[in-house]
Amino acid sequence: MKVKLCEVNPAAEGKLPEHTDDKSRIGVHYVDAYLKPMNSKLEDGTPVKCKRRGLKIVLSAGGKKGEGLMRRIDVSSDPVLMLAAALQEAAQAAGIELMVEGGAVFLAL
Repeated sequence: MKVKLCEVNPAAEGKLPEHTDDKSRIGVHYVDAYLKPMNSKLEDGTPVKCKRRGLKIVLSAGGKKGEGLMRRIDVSSDPVLMLAAALQEAAQAAGIELMVEGGAVFLAL
């Protein structure tokens, strides 16, 4: 069953390194702005948390938890692609299906 978690933060695009003074090379300002709305509760009350700790993305939903890494060399130097790959890695490790469609983030637990 696919459940809508949140809308994608449209202001996150403005925080990409080419628009800010971000020198992290992974776009930490963009990543943090993108992940912030994902910290919420699903309709059934299941808490969902998504955080960045250095290069690590930690995703948890209820009792399921997974981690993914922001990889510049293996994936891309583009923060958008790096984050997408790290989120998919974290979701897969947690046993969760994560989809971004039509400007919204969906989960299937």
